[in-house]
Amino acid sequence: MQNLVWVVVIGLLGGVAVGLQDPLSSLMSERIGPLESTFIIHLGGAVLSFLPLLAVRGGNLSQWRSVPWYALVSGALGILLFATLSYTIPRIGVTSAVTLLIAGQLAASVALDHFGLLGLDLRALDPGRLLGIVIVCLGAWLVVR
Repeated sequence: MQNLVWVVVIGLLGGVAVGLQDPLSSLMSERIGPLESTFIIHLGGAVLSFLPLLAVRGGNLSQWRSVPWYALVSGALGILLFATLSYTIPRIGVTSAVTLLIAGQLAASVALDHFGLLGLDLRALDPGRLLGIVIVCLGAWLVVR
């Protein structure tokens, strides 16, 4: 139970980070442009990631060739994420944009779990999970409309 509490707290902290990052990146995109803000955001992330890597002398970074090629596109997906948020936040607001983001993330996650894609454990979609997903999607529709 205590482990579950930590997982929930860490998950919520990640959500707060996304909730703050989205409007900040949108603000930057409006002021300097989407490509420029994406570059600055990813440069900042690279620098912040590089510092702890220095402390552990690169860790397992030299093993990057053992990663499946399709996992290496995750950085490009991050750029797509910022592009979509930069477009949607000024038009529909942070709450609606993040709600759509979560609904899309949920749809992708359901497929990944149900079919065990990308090497993930198979977690079939049962009626209870389906009901929960329908409720979340209904909530997303209510927020965005």
